[in-house]
Amino acid sequence: MEYLSIVTKIVLVISLGWYLITNLQWYNYKLARVIFKHHKWQWHLTFFISPIVLFFLIPSPYFDIYFFVLYFVSFILWNRRLDRSLVLTSRVKRFLTILLITLFVQISLCLNDDFCARVTLFLTIFIALIISNIIEKIFFLILKSRAKRKLLENKDLKIVAITASYGKTSIKNFLYHVLKNNFKTYKTPRSVNTIVGLVLDVNRDLPKDTQIYIAEAGARVKGDIKTIANFLEPQIAVIGSVGEQHIEYFKTLENIKNTKKELLLSPRLQKAFVHSSANTVLSEKIEEFPNNLHIVKSNLAGLWFDMELNGKVEHFYAPILGSFNAINLASVVLVATHLGMSVLEINEAMATLPQVEHRLQKIEANGKIIIDDSFNGNLEGMLEAINISSTYIGRKVIITPGLVESTDSANIILAKQINKVFDFVIITGTLNANILKANINEEKVFVLKDKTMLETTLARTTKSGDLILFANDAPNFI
Repeated sequence: MEYLSIVTKIVLVISLGWYLITNLQWYNYKLARVIFKHHKWQWHLTFFISPIVLFFLIPSPYFDIYFFVLYFVSFILWNRRLDRSLVLTSRVKRFLTILLITLFVQISLCLNDDFCARVTLFLTIFIALIISNIIEKIFFLILKSRAKRKLLENKDLKIVAITASYGKTSIKNFLYHVLKNNFKTYKTPRSVNTIVGLVLDVNRDLPKDTQIYIAEAGARVKGDIKTIANFLEPQIAVIGSVGEQHIEYFKTLENIKNTKKELLLSPRLQKAFVHSSANTVLSEKIEEFPNNLHIVKSNLAGLWFDMELNGKVEHFYAPILGSFNAINLASVVLVATHLGMSVLEINEAMATLPQVEHRLQKIEANGKIIIDDSFNGNLEGMLEAINISSTYIGRKVIITPGLVESTDSANIILAKQINKVFDFVIITGTLNANILKANINEEKVFVLKDKTMLETTLARTTKSGDLILFANDAPNFI
């Protein structure tokens, strides 16, 4: 029985550590966000707090039976159902290694003292977390210094940093495509936009002969973008549309605007293009956009728009869905022009723009038209996706969790537009289910709590000729 108890303790602590590091990875390794901003607090209760409490209340071997029969089985099943499971990065492996070492030290020191073994067991998790954080900070400072040196060694490198409440990844991808045939251009992968991600990207993947480095700058708290601006020191800054995205972190729209404008603090700033929604004080270096932007047409075939450049109205086309993308493309035109490209060169590049994955991406499969807008999580963009879908003649289906990290009023506006356009509505998750259901005709709505059943649900409820819009997506921990 004693050996069973030791095994139980080891597996229990590893399970709790696994749960903790999984949540930290989701929330960018910010413990405060895991504790105070988590949307599924019941998971904390079930998989972290309850086993610790029951460990002290239930004696062995009854606790061992509870742990392996009930807790451990449910914990494994929970992990399998996650759509964003733990990625075993170097940081995660270091934490788990430190946890194991700390645990075996604790077991060795308390081998003949049951009171010590029980009381200090869970301290190993927090000790491992503290040691891990110290090691990661040391590693990060070393890597940051190395990355900074690499950036400064390339004297010809121009850095374009982009921030916005929404659209920054699209701007980055559009700009890369427009510039790549004229310059040796590199962009950050996927949605890398934190200081840690940028430091790793510069060290690992930025080619030494790059002429233009395009990087995103994201934020969850005041000062995040200032830190990125001081690290990258971009010569060109783009601040796109600013809105209430992540309002739960910043509390007010003014705080969001001020945080985005931290990008203008770059010590080497030469030119900045700032969307009018940021309310920036203009200067010789800082130019507001869009200037006399006119959307000519936007449909399932693409986007046509006009804008003023150097006092002359120029015409542009891109095979991209969504009229709001005219704003993103306007910033691309301005940056490319600033770097010396002609309107003809820009137009030729824009005409071949590939669709951005998961952002109003049009796909045709099995006789169905699929609009994948699952990476778009702002109200303006989602309303535009609904508007484009409304032009389709045929049955229309939408799959959405609603707006995440936004306001109830925004979700009400979204729900009412969905109700006007769509014939069938699949609401994924429970976060906004009640508020969406309250504003959509009941006979249209199906709430899908388990996203693993989405494919089966779509096969059962959709048919050839349907238009299916994936509007936003949220991992099941939200």
